[in-house]
Amino acid sequence: MTSKLDHLIIAVSDLDKAEKNYKKVFGVDPVWRGEHKNLGTANVIFNFKNTYFELLASNGVGIGADFVDQTLQESGEGLIGSVFGSKDIEATAASIKNKGFLLGDISNGEGINLKNNEVRKWKNLFLPPELTRGIFTFIIEHTEGTLPMSNYLDSATINKLDHVVINTNDADGLIDIYRDVFNIRLALDKVIEHWKTRILFFRLNKTTIEVIEQEHDDHNPDKLWGLAWEVESIEDAHQRLTNEGVEVSEIKKGIKERTMVATIKSHTHNVPTLIIQHLAE
Repeated sequence: MTSKLDHLIIAVSDLDKAEKNYKKVFGVDPVWRGEHKNLGTANVIFNFKNTYFELLASNGVGIGADFVDQTLQESGEGLIGSVFGSKDIEATAASIKNKGFLLGDISNGEGINLKNNEVRKWKNLFLPPELTRGIFTFIIEHTEGTLPMSNYLDSATINKLDHVVINTNDADGLIDIYRDVFNIRLALDKVIEHWKTRILFFRLNKTTIEVIEQEHDDHNPDKLWGLAWEVESIEDAHQRLTNEGVEVSEIKKGIKERTMVATIKSHTHNVPTLIIQHLAE
């Protein structure tokens, strides 16, 4: 089934500006700048230890361009999608169908790196609304080519995704999909009495999908909310961000024991963003 959180997608109106801003946020250069000619979109990709981060913009005509343009018009820039990885997408599709869900055909995708004309290819399985629950979600199997890794990660740069936050008004329904259909491990299901809030932790590929149950008026039960990125040294990262002109809060103790956190308040294109350091025992 799903083996990892493959990547996250952020819709932006100006790809050049977003690339410059996120170079400052992450402290690294993107590893890919490409386009999907048949979809009418262009992208910039930053690659980390456990997932990659895709800035996506409209640059032509196609269903991808229509989706990005509609999203920007309705809700502005920000997180628009999460993509799960599979090592065998045909087997994944068969498993989902066996659980009673109707699926479309698996489609082929291709991207070209405009920096060096490298080509990557993949297969996509787009999911019906009863599985996506309001979050643009699909499953991908990479079939040809690989993304290079940033080769100069240090104590001040972002090195991996710590967790992604989803707000839901139906935690049980989300469990039915993420655990029972996608086979993602549910590591925590707990009510925090102080907040009177139920939280869920799903774990895969050394990251966490953190789910917070909250009442909201959206007709979709689930909404992507924000990201937390791990750094080796929050002091070094805080200093680097400040030097880059990025607005960042003071460092403070995190809610989780033995963590220190700071909130990035600018340059994120409407993505609530936290940096976190896990302290040694």
